[in-house]
This record gives sequence, structure tokens and C-alpha cells, in this order.
Amino acid sequence: MPAFGFGTPFAEQLDFFRSKLNLPTEAWDDITRSAHDRAFIVAGAAKADVLQGLRDAVGASMAGGEGLSSFRQRFKAVVARTGWSGWTGEGSPAGEAWRTRVIYQTNMATSYAAGRYRQLTEPEFAAVRPFWKYVHSEGQLHPRPQHLAWNGLTLPIGHPFWKTHFAPNGWGCRCEIHAVKKPGAYSEPPADWDAIDPETGAPVGIDKGFDYAPGANAATPLQALIDQKLIKLDAPIGAAMAQALQPALALERQQQWWQTLDEWTADPKPRGRSAVLGALKPEVLRWLDREGYALPASAAVSVDDGLWNGAKQRRHMADQDGLSPEDWRALTALLEKPSGVYRDVSTGKLIFVADGIGPTKAAVEFEPGSTAGNANKLVSAFRTSATDIAGMVKGGLWEVVP
Repeated sequence: MPAFGFGTPFAEQLDFFRSKLNLPTEAWDDITRSAHDRAFIVAGAAKADVLQGLRDAVGASMAGGEGLSSFRQRFKAVVARTGWSGWTGEGSPAGEAWRTRVIYQTNMATSYAAGRYRQLTEPEFAAVRPFWKYVHSEGQLHPRPQHLAWNGLTLPIGHPFWKTHFAPNGWGCRCEIHAVKKPGAYSEPPADWDAIDPETGAPVGIDKGFDYAPGANAATPLQALIDQKLIKLDAPIGAAMAQALQPALALERQQQWWQTLDEWTADPKPRGRSAVLGALKPEVLRWLDREGYALPASAAVSVDDGLWNGAKQRRHMADQDGLSPEDWRALTALLEKPSGVYRDVSTGKLIFVADGIGPTKAAVEFEPGSTAGNANKLVSAFRTSATDIAGMVKGGLWEVVP
């Protein structure tokens, strides 16, 4: 008999887990709260094969309604197959037992809660049962005082309490939220329910990073999450992540950039705003490394509203060398599939070129960021031609990046 530690898996739970994208990470709190609705992470799992193996192991155990022991066997197989080392807990049976339990229980509990959230918020169901009730799990050897105190609390679905207190509310928490037709005797939250614990940054009684409702942000665009993560990762890891996620993110990134341009057009004054346009390809980084050039701190490529505003003003002065509005809207595609990539020999800047209509080409030039946490920022955007490019290469001013 399979061990249904979190109940028989159901469609909404499996859909939530399967819709996540793998996100390389170094520490468990690299992303927190609602970002977990869109990303599957395991602390220290930065390589794609390791992360995918662990994700498959969790998914198989979840879909089969299996218990922790089955997941532990799959975990061992992933570690052996990928050669993953250096993970927290490695080296002792107790450490491995703790680590596998955390991975298994956290993913099972949050996916279960997210699936329940989707069920409980379906309009027809919510119309019949418009209140939620906090239910503390029975049989806990060491129950959390606050969780126990919330047992039976019944509030309307829209109460702000649920934005931070929708279970699970911490590591190993097995509390649940049930839908009911009407409030009970306990229908007012404690006066200090939203008081913040300075050690965790979350309301008192909730572990760090658990003060959100799993599944509530499952439809939120991935772009902000990916861009924030991209800038923080070492360039080779970030480039690999961006390449792996590109098929899922291409349309979303394009739409986000178009929305940004619309916002900048509506408020054209430079305000220090910036947007991530894409990421350097792994092959570009490998070429830089092979040629002995310093690698940028991250793979992210961004543009700020000051550069865009300056280019916009030049277009009003009929500057034929500037990019057209259509070129600007196509920048994400230019970075994703350039017709040529070059390196300025004297400055070290990289130039991405895209074929245009007619003899001219759209090009952007950016300066690789050298400080951790910084993106590679565009410093110029202009039109050029195959003849000009050939002259720059022949004259030794530009190098071709294969």
C-alpha cells in the first residue's frame, strides 16, 4: 500500500507542481514567498541535471501517492547519477534523512495547499462556502503555540489574514484550511495577528518565507522572478538557466518589454527605471572565457529609461542612425536571435546585430557588468550595415564572437 502522507494526490495539486519551472539556486531563501508558486528550487542545486532529477523524484512520489521512503530512494539515485556533492546534510545518515524530509515534506505540503487554494477559490464553490476555517493538525508531538491558538478561527475568504496565514505556515507544518458555510464562535483574529517577528520578517508564529498563500500567485508572470534571479546568479549559471527557460519565457518577456515601453512612453522623463531584455548565451560566455577575457558578473542584459529617452529625442531630430520604434520593440528578439555578435577590441563592449529590412541592420552595444548583482547595461543603440561591420572587423576594431 502506498503511504499517503499528504492524502491521495489530486488534479489541482499535480497541475500546480507540474506548471513550475526549474530555477537554479544556491540558498533556500534565494527566492521566498509567492515566487515558489512559479519555481521549483532545491537549495544548492544549481546544475540543470541535478535540479531536473530532484524535480522528477518529487513528481513521481507525488503522482504515485508515495511516502518519504520512496522519495529517499529516488534522491539517492539522483545523487549517484549526477554526482551532486556539497549539499547540506551530505556525509551522514542523519543529515541525509533531514534533507530528504525537508525537500519531500515542503513540496508535498505547499503543492497540496496550492491545489486546495485553487479548489476553494473556484467561484461556484466559494459562493456556497464563503468562509475559511483554520484547522490545526492533530497528533503533533510539539505543536506550535500560535498555530494551536488559530485552530477554529473562521474568517471570510477575502480577509487579509489569509494572505499571510494560509497553511502551511512553516517547516513541517501540517495545518489545513477548510471551507465552511458560515462563521463559528471564533470569528475574529487575535489583535496582534499581523505583528512582525523581527527575526523572520514574517508575522509571529510563521517561519521565514512561509507568510503567503501557496497557489495564490500561480498565474503571476514569471518575468520579475526570473530577472531578479538572473542578475544575482554567476554569469555561466544564469546563462544556462535563461537558455533552459527561454521556450517558456519568450512570449512573456516580449509582452513585458512592450508594456515597459508603453509605460516609458506615457511617462518619458528619465527616472532611473530599468528593464531586463534577455541574457547572454552560454556559447558567448564560453568564447569570452576561451579567449581569456573576463566574464561579466551576470548574464542579464538590461536597458534604462535614460538611454531610451535619449534615443527617443534623437529620433525627433531625424537622426537616421537611431533605432526606430519598431526596432526598440524588437530588442528582446534581437538579443535572443542576433544575426551576429561582436566584441569591441578597445572597450570590451559587446555588440549584438539583427538583420533589418533593406541594407541596414539594428544593433545594440552594451558594457559587461563587473559588479555582482549588476546586469550588463546597454550603452548605445544604432543602425549599421553589413559594409560597415565588415570594415570594423577587417580593421581590427571588432572581433567576431562565433
